[in-house]
Amino acid sequence: MSRHMKTTIDIADALLKDAKKLAARERTTVRALVEAGLRQVLAQKRPRGERYRLRDATFRGDGLAPGAAGASWERIRELAYEGRGG
Repeated sequence: MSRHMKTTIDIADALLKDAKKLAARERTTVRALVEAGLRQVLAQKRPRGERYRLRDATFRGDGLAPGAAGASWERIRELAYEGRGG
């Protein structure tokens, strides 16, 4: 579910009039037009090459447990829960 925040913006009368006409013609809302415009501007202004970088979450160890290399998911799950009462 998407969350929305109410806000108030001042828009020039002529621009709002044109937006309402376009919204009616395209069977949408002025709100949808404003959101689309903001998304477009934000995408254009995003620094080039900026990407989400996943942090390094590796941990020290010797790799897979004995018997896990080439094993099925079911077998790996069994090894993970072995001795844990499951």
